[in-house]
Amino acid sequence: MEFQKLGNTDIDIPEVGLGAWKYRGGVEPLRRGVDLGAHLIDTAEIYGTEAIVGEAIADRRERVFLATKVAGNHVRYDDVLQAAEASLNRLKTNVIDLYQIHWPNDRVPIAETMRAMGTLVDRGQVRYIGVSNFSVSQLRQAQAAMQHQAIVSNQVLYSLNQRGIERELLPYCQAQNITIMAYTPLDDGRLAVRSRLRRRRGMQALEAVAAEAQKTLAQVALNWCTSRSHVMVIPKSDRIERIEENCGASGWRLSSEQVAQLDAAFT
Repeated sequence: MEFQKLGNTDIDIPEVGLGAWKYRGGVEPLRRGVDLGAHLIDTAEIYGTEAIVGEAIADRRERVFLATKVAGNHVRYDDVLQAAEASLNRLKTNVIDLYQIHWPNDRVPIAETMRAMGTLVDRGQVRYIGVSNFSVSQLRQAQAAMQHQAIVSNQVLYSLNQRGIERELLPYCQAQNITIMAYTPLDDGRLAVRSRLRRRRGMQALEAVAAEAQKTLAQVALNWCTSRSHVMVIPKSDRIERIEENCGASGWRLSSEQVAQLDAAFT
């Protein structure tokens, strides 16, 4: 597994982590991922998977970088503090490594939310602060509201089929040294399997690059994401064999020509 720094910190995180949205795989796939080096696990209070994540990491908590999120309707000051306490209880831990605002909420002043996030860091209940689904303007507002802590990550939709962040958000985060955590990097599995129904140019290019690199479609699609600086991926799988496949997306690199080929095909 290859690693990168989390935002402007000195913390090493894997370029392939483990997502827990719609996760139904039990403890063993998550434990296998951690054993393979994918020790960042991302969940959220609204996913309903914090309890199973807590169970999975109970005997290896010190090896796991644990990320979760406060719901967008819990971003009032007191609500953030209460939501964090509830997440800590479900996760059976005394600290959240990365606490993220799941969605921006224009009805609540961002300064109020960020003050609560800072309080959690001051209390030692949270180590680092991140956001999710924030645009550049929303991210700037959140950064401006921070006094003593930095925003280290922004979790957003990114894949070969979903490249909207490349226009403005990705360059901004790269310039600001903010990690992009790419969710749904396999586009709900569409980039992981061959299909005669999708013989369009993009999938043809993906299949050609996978054959040349002697990797699976999923591994190439994930490696393409992490070929961008400041980008790591959090694919989800309920099966150990797929976890192993996803982890195999790290430890090697697509050539610049292969990246350019995929860039041109998925437009």
